Amino acid sequence: QVQLVESGGGLVQAGGSLRLSCTASRIIFSIRAMAWYRQAPGKQRELVAVSTSGGSTKYADSVKGRFTISRDNAKNTVYLQMYSLKPEDTAVYYCNVAAFEDYWGQGTQVTVSS
Repeated sequence: QVQLVESGGGLVQAGGSLRLSCTASRIIFSIRAMAWYRQAPGKQRELVAVSTSGGSTKYADSVKGRFTISRDNAKNTVYLQMYSLKPEDTAVYYCNVAAFEDYWGQGTQVTVSS
């Protein structure tokens, strides 16, 4: 069973930065995409950023220009670099790997104070 382990969340002041990491416990074959989602209290889970195996990336409008998704296939890891954080970025962030199956991390809390 593949596990996705996230790290890098925490408490940061508005304007600060964080880098989230998500590492798979073993190699996942036939990956179609790796992505980050987030879920704020009382809200639905939303897509933040996705990196496809074709090399394209997409971002939610709310994070464009501030967040960057990247991946290190040799390390089975996907990253989310977050700059200029805002209080509205506060959420639990989940990584997702879409392959033959969908894999999800356990989530990491990001809290941005004003």
